[in-house]
Amino acid sequence: MSERQPAEWMCNLDERIMELLKREGWATARHIERTMRMNASKGRSYERLRMLTYAGLVAPIFEDSTMYELTREGQMYLAGELDAQHQPRPNPQAV
Repeated sequence: MSERQPAEWMCNLDERIMELLKREGWATARHIERTMRMNASKGRSYERLRMLTYAGLVAPIFEDSTMYELTREGQMYLAGELDAQHQPRPNPQAV
């Protein structure tokens, strides 16, 4: 596995969320809140899921779903095969 290349807007919680999605297949913000040991509230988890969705690293399982899964790009990022700097940059006001 190569070293991961995060974007400057990413935080530690983003990688933990993606690792959880890889391990469990899918999750909701509520599940992330209950599972994470990083004091990630449901609101904070949802905010990070929206940011990661905008960047193409995670996606709702189906339109308007609150369940998210890792995308191919997210899997590549976790494997160190994708530089997140080259993904679309989320706009926090739009997310």
